[in-house]
Amino acid sequence: MAAQPVRIDDPADPRIAGFVSIRERDLTGRDGLFVAEGTVVLRMLGAPTARENGFAAEAILLLENRLAGVADVLASFPETVPVYIASSAVFDAVAGFNMHRGVLALGSKPPVEQGGTLLGRLPETSLVLAGCGLSNHDNVGSIFRNAAAFGADAVFLDETSCDPLYRKAIRVSVGSVLSVPFSRGLGAEALLDGLAQAGFEIWGLSPRGAVPVADIPAARRIALVLGTEGEGLPDSILSSFRTARIPQRPGLDSLNVATASGIALYQIALAMERVA
Repeated sequence: MAAQPVRIDDPADPRIAGFVSIRERDLTGRDGLFVAEGTVVLRMLGAPTARENGFAAEAILLLENRLAGVADVLASFPETVPVYIASSAVFDAVAGFNMHRGVLALGSKPPVEQGGTLLGRLPETSLVLAGCGLSNHDNVGSIFRNAAAFGADAVFLDETSCDPLYRKAIRVSVGSVLSVPFSRGLGAEALLDGLAQAGFEIWGLSPRGAVPVADIPAARRIALVLGTEGEGLPDSILSSFRTARIPQRPGLDSLNVATASGIALYQIALAMERVA
């Protein structure tokens, strides 16, 4: 059970300093902390899976009229996590804009997990995503949501991909960033080489792919590789691994990468059921 709520009447109260000017702090960083926004994401932060993945809540700030509606969610946090409530005027002054959701939490990040460490924790039968150059936070959030929906075991992001713990990415993922294990920081070549050495069948997703995604053969370990928005995967990757495409009508260049990931994950998950 979380601690008893404490009312905040001054936006400059040092106890809620971590919540001040949310959008500005998105850009300047939070020194190992992140913001969870909304009831659904707060619930995910309090879930056992988030704790197993190394995430922890540091503080919770609520609009006063939201307190009763999230009582069951607050019960999943320990008493050591302070809960603050504020009027709408104070809440908006703290955030720096109108926060109609009225539910915020500060969370602490686990240590950055390198690809090799995460690989060692994966089950023998695994489906993973690998992102190369994914720079759009909305797309990264949606990709994590798709990964959770279709049972992907992990997401590997290269060093040029954006931080999935950015506030907007977490919100778009509906908290799935906290439940799907991920690593970030290796170069694309080292990342894919590590997956290959761990026994993964690697498939690059591209409109120029050699086979339809429905024809990807069943295997115990499959890694689906996604490229940056617009340009897609570089030729160096497409020429090094097998490739697949999502068939579509002529005249459209490609699908959004997040949409494409959902379609491909669904097809590959069906294939992998045959070897589970």
